[in-house]
Parts: sequence; structure tokens; C-alpha cells
Amino acid sequence: MAIFGKLAYDAGVSTLTLLFVRFALATVIFALLLAARPATVRSLRGAGRRTLAIGLALGAIGYATQAGLFFAALQRLDASLLALVLYTFPAWVMLGSFALGREQPTRRRVLALALSSTGLVVLLAGASAGAVDAVGVAMGLGAALTYTVYILVADRAGLEISSIALTTLVCVGAMCTLGLVGVASGSLDLALSADAWLWLALIAVVSTALPIVAFFAGLARVGPSTAAILSTFEPVVTVALAYLAFSEVLSGIQLVGAALVLGAAVLLATQGRRGAPVPPDY
Repeated sequence: MAIFGKLAYDAGVSTLTLLFVRFALATVIFALLLAARPATVRSLRGAGRRTLAIGLALGAIGYATQAGLFFAALQRLDASLLALVLYTFPAWVMLGSFALGREQPTRRRVLALALSSTGLVVLLAGASAGAVDAVGVAMGLGAALTYTVYILVADRAGLEISSIALTTLVCVGAMCTLGLVGVASGSLDLALSADAWLWLALIAVVSTALPIVAFFAGLARVGPSTAAILSTFEPVVTVALAYLAFSEVLSGIQLVGAALVLGAAVLLATQGRRGAPVPPDY
């Protein structure tokens, strides 16, 4: 998604236009998926007002904010560095769980938090002078923290609907918020080039709808721990593709930091925790 986002920016797409089109197209895709599953549609219709309101709010407030911060940061940071900054979220989720009393500290969890924190410091300190935009880093961390709140709230809400139904509600909520903000600010522009529409379509299909469906299909086959461990390969793919597409290269010391961040994610995933809700990116 970070790669397609960079290419969309190069094609002249504004951040709000990118986000609105992404969630609008994703909403259409998931609506079609729901239409093909009558039982899921019936369960969604039978969901209470509280469930519907929380699902829409998760998208309208939580995910719209997270996605906005992520793509704003993408204008300032390399795709590879931003992906790794975002992937500190497992440690933030754990820290939030400790603070709320939902989980108790263990040696494994404390070690994972230390690894992730150290890795983030090494990543940023290892950048060459002037190469890291402080505002971009702040936005990237803001995206990770917003994502953390999203997960903790969704987990606490205990919504009794399918993941596809919840994702559809989240996409609808995010689409409405971003559309209203785009219209109010005058920055929503759908008169785009063919190249721009191509990158936006790929973001909606390849980087949003397809990974969600694939993730849940894999989750049903291999279980949450294996699925979570495999998902840590995501920032590795981003780093590799960023090198191929934009010649972005992490320094040696930054690679050490990246390894620490990913190691923390793997360590957390292998402790057999109950899986948290997966957002529309995964």
C-alpha cells in the first residue's frame, strides 16, 4: 500500500482524494462479498444499533484518523521507514493492555516491548543527518498509536458480527468522514488521470480487499498465532519493494533496528494470545 500510495502521489492525487476513493471502492467490494453471503447479510441486519454504531464509529473516527496520519506521513518519509515505524503497534497494544489491566506483564512481553522500543530508536538514530522528517515520524507514530486505540476499543466492544461485516461497516464509516472532510476543505478531486485511477484501484483491491479476505482465509486454516507471525513479513515486503521501486535503502544500523522491531512482533505473536481484531489493511 505504501508503494502504490507513493505512485498515486506522483500521479497528482491528494491525500484526502486517495483515502476517500480507497474506502469507497473497498466498500463496494465488501458490499458485493456480503451480497454473496446471505447468512452474513441476515446477521448484519439482525445486529443491534449499538453494534452498528460502534462499527461505523471505528471507521469514521478511528480508522479514518489512522489512515489519514499514515498517508500524510507517507508524503514525508520513505515507504520502508514508515512501514517499520507503523509496525511498532504490537508493542503499543501490549503497553495499553497493561495500563488498562487487561493483561499482566511477563518476561516475554517486557522483553518484546524493550526490543521494539530499542529498534525504533535505532531505526531513527541510524538515519543519515537530515534524512528523517520529524513531523513525518510523529505522524507515523500517531498512526501506530491510533491503530492501537482502534484495536483496544474494538476488542473491548465485543461485537458479535463476522469480520467481513465489521470491515464493511468500518469502510463505510471511514468513507463518510473522509468524503465530508474532502468536500468541506475543497480538496476532493475525482478528475484524475488514468494512471492515478490505476494506483487507487490497486490500493483498494490489492492492498485492502484482497489481503483481508486472504488473511481471514489463512486464519481459519493455520490459527491466529501462525497468521500473526506470518503477518510480520509485511514490512519486510515493503522494504524490498521500496528498494525495487524507489531505490530506498536502509543503512546497516537501521537494518539492525528493523530486525529488533520485527523480532518483538514475532515474540508477541508466539505467546499464544487471543487474537485482536484485524483492521482493513491486513
